[in-house]
Amino acid sequence: MILEATNLWKSYMQSDNMLDVLKGVDLGIKRGEFVSIVGPSGAGKSTLLHILGGLDKPDKGSVHFDGEDIYGLSDPARAALRNTSVGFIFQFYHLLPEFTALENVFLPRMIQMRYGKKKDFERDAAEILEKVGLKHRAQHKSYQLSGGEQQRVAIARALINRPKVIFCDEPTGNLDSESGSEIIRLLIGLNKNNGQTIVIVTHDEHVAQQSHRIVHIKDGELV
Repeated sequence: MILEATNLWKSYMQSDNMLDVLKGVDLGIKRGEFVSIVGPSGAGKSTLLHILGGLDKPDKGSVHFDGEDIYGLSDPARAALRNTSVGFIFQFYHLLPEFTALENVFLPRMIQMRYGKKKDFERDAAEILEKVGLKHRAQHKSYQLSGGEQQRVAIARALINRPKVIFCDEPTGNLDSESGSEIIRLLIGLNKNNGQTIVIVTHDEHVAQQSHRIVHIKDGELV
């Protein structure tokens, strides 16, 4: 197992009521697996994904990432783990509009300046952009790219530090069907060719059916 979540609980205050979003979730994910998490809106899918990836702390429970209890780490140590071992792909890309595609891709590597020079980062980013079919768009700003192209830049950015796991939160939710299919084919290729572990939250049953395993969540519990 590369990921083991045990007895995860998470609640949020909504108006004057406490809303239980996760209720004792247990989940294991094997190295090299492609897992889809599906369920209705408000079921707790994104909350579970964010906790698995170290973005949001559970109220109770633990997550072991490659054998390490990530919520037993200090905040800086957990941030370093996210930067080196985890890649995130979101529905709305989160690219910086003032930067080129190339600059957006190597930005996570800039956090690790002690590990190299800018020209090395640019070289690595260019190689990854070529792998996702965007070598010719490297010097374009994000607002000059189509939605599908922006999402491929986001995928390249997620790959720049060679993460052990890529977490995807509705990566096709903001795309037309053709662009969405291209993104899923790219993710499947990363999984098959690179052995990349991928965990994806999706509403799309067609997307989910292409993964190795589907995890269903409803009302904060796995079903």
